[in-house]
Amino acid sequence: MTFKTKLMSATAAIAMLAGAQTAAAAGHGEITVAYFLEWPMPFQYAKETGMYDEAMGTKINWVSFDTGTAMSAAMASGDVQLSVSQGVPPFVVATSAGQDLQIVDVAVSYSDNDNCVVASGLEIDKDSAGELSGKKVAVPLGTAAHYGFLSQMNHFGVDISTMEIVDMAPAEGAAALAQGSLDMACGWGGALRRMKEHGNVLLTGTEKEELGILVFDATTAPATYVAENGDMVAKFLAVTAEANAMWADETNREMMLPVIAKDAGMSEEDTLSTLSTFKFPTVDDQLSDKWLNGRAQTFMKGVAGVFVEAGSIPSALDSYAGAVNTGPLEAAKGM
Repeated sequence: MTFKTKLMSATAAIAMLAGAQTAAAAGHGEITVAYFLEWPMPFQYAKETGMYDEAMGTKINWVSFDTGTAMSAAMASGDVQLSVSQGVPPFVVATSAGQDLQIVDVAVSYSDNDNCVVASGLEIDKDSAGELSGKKVAVPLGTAAHYGFLSQMNHFGVDISTMEIVDMAPAEGAAALAQGSLDMACGWGGALRRMKEHGNVLLTGTEKEELGILVFDATTAPATYVAENGDMVAKFLAVTAEANAMWADETNREMMLPVIAKDAGMSEEDTLSTLSTFKFPTVDDQLSDKWLNGRAQTFMKGVAGVFVEAGSIPSALDSYAGAVNTGPLEAAKGM
């Protein structure tokens, strides 16, 4: 199966699941929330200390996923009500396919923690990136890393049709790169850190941002769940904002770091190193023009355009304005 048809098949599957979207767990006094391992964030301190359960008055089941595309499928089936830190590209893939999802906050911005790494032996950098033509690369399709890969190859003028592209989760890509069976691998978090032990990035986070390649994740949810449970979503976001504010105060880090590291499945050293590359916008920042009051919607339209041009998805929405719902976040300000 080709690179294009793999993502097209995933898109079609999401579209089918979207028709059966439910919020089953919500009707039983509990909800299920998706998150990533090896992706340390302040919310995990709140997760492990019961702050969410106490504020929301309900049981929360936390389930880890490998990719944002898997999160979309879980929300489409009704197995998950909220996804923390879903990448914008998999969100765009799902909504473009007809899945009725909404972004409810900006979870994290991380231009330096999502990238592609070229095997050291090739000695290819940004000045010789054209040599990647014909090379084998691992890309988790439909994710932020996928969008970054397409954008970087477009920038360097590399025709991706000449490349052998393999759909791999970041952890698998890191292992394959270490074994020497890949020329390049794309990913994030702990997997990206391991990739860098065996290669180099083409562009830094700052260089990517200068090209308009933004990298941020969002807290997302089925639109029907948000409409029917706006107060619950607002309480969830309020706790997340509180945890972010706690982390921003360096006097809390000695207390929070061991808890976050353990939940992320990482050492404290690696957790702190990863967190140093993350930015957690405040609620006011998120509600500004920089993020959810315009820029995010425009950015999503651009992401969709790149995927359509690459033949990865059949079409984009006319507008992604309806894919953002700031109501719960605005309500969270007063909590």
